[in-house]
Amino acid sequence: MSDPHRGAYTPPTDAPLSFDARQPVRGARPLPMTLIISAVVLVTLVVGVALVYRGGIRDPNAPPPAVGNQVAEMKAPPPAGSQPQDPASGLQIYHSEEPQPSATFAAPPETPQPRPAVPLPTAPVQTAALPPAKPAAAPTIESLATDAVAPKPAPKPVQVAAATPPAPKPAAAAPAPAAAAPKPVATATGPASVQIGALSSPALADKAWTEAVRLAPGLAAGKGKKVEAVDRNGTTLYRTSVTGFPTREAAKAFCEAIAASGKSCFVK
Repeated sequence: MSDPHRGAYTPPTDAPLSFDARQPVRGARPLPMTLIISAVVLVTLVVGVALVYRGGIRDPNAPPPAVGNQVAEMKAPPPAGSQPQDPASGLQIYHSEEPQPSATFAAPPETPQPRPAVPLPTAPVQTAALPPAKPAAAPTIESLATDAVAPKPAPKPVQVAAATPPAPKPAAAAPAPAAAAPKPVATATGPASVQIGALSSPALADKAWTEAVRLAPGLAAGKGKKVEAVDRNGTTLYRTSVTGFPTREAAKAFCEAIAASGKSCFVK
């Protein structure tokens, strides 16, 4: 029913109903259909999970269950082309190599070693002091000239042993006459001489005279040697001279010849 006090712009309000919307209680209230369907689905899901769990999950130590019936063994092998072949079956990497035996090195052969030398017993050597040697006498001009021209002895023939029996010895030949002794070379005897030094020993004096004659062999041909022992300040010196020059000019020429080679001399 309408309200006479409402205006044209008054919002509608709930009009008071003339009846009660609630139904009267007549026994138990029925369950809704949605709740029943949900309960059925839940029970079905729980039963399915339980069955799957019992059939699919087993003890880890239990053998796998046999599925289906056992197939009988094949009497004939399958043809070669019935089974797929691995394209990489022939590669070397699929073959395991046999382990190689480790090398065993033998000991090197023994090398012969030299036998150790046994020291020989040596007896002590007795030494005796030698007496002091006396100075050799200076050779004279005559002895040098004789030694220079003395002939050397002829070498003896070597006897060779014959393979055949020895022949009878021939008669002894007459001895050859002894060769005449060579005459000594005449040495020049002149008044002039050239002193070539004063040495400390006769051996050095002889060496100095030989070197001087070798430096001027043409001018010193046939000349003599003179060695005089003189005392100077307690020291014995051996004055050496080349003698036998006929003139003072010849002695001076010999002195200049040996002086050109670095020797010292003066004409006496």
